[in-house]
Amino acid sequence: MTIERINPCARWSDITVYNGVAYFVDVADDASADMNGQMRQLLAQAEQTLAKVGSDKSRLLSVTVYITDFANIGALNEVWSAWLPVDCAPSRACLKVELANPAYLVEIAFVAAVA
Repeated sequence: MTIERINPCARWSDITVYNGVAYFVDVADDASADMNGQMRQLLAQAEQTLAKVGSDKSRLLSVTVYITDFANIGALNEVWSAWLPVDCAPSRACLKVELANPAYLVEIAFVAAVA
């Protein structure tokens, strides 16, 4: 099976697709926003990324959420829950970490079935 790498550079690809599954990571464009703003931006970007491979948020299989401060988990969950279609929540892990850019509050790694 072929591995498709979309917009590859020296360190990563925007999306990697293999065997009908897409893998990608998103962060907010505006790192100066609060958690609510960063999550909204990140999830809007994720929808665009999913569309590029013929998928959508109802086809998410798994996500890994990297958060810098658990004090922001309420805002994260509020935006996340409002964004997901009913009965389509993927499996999810949430870890507290230090991100490469200290202005980022959240980063999410997505795994989705490709339509």
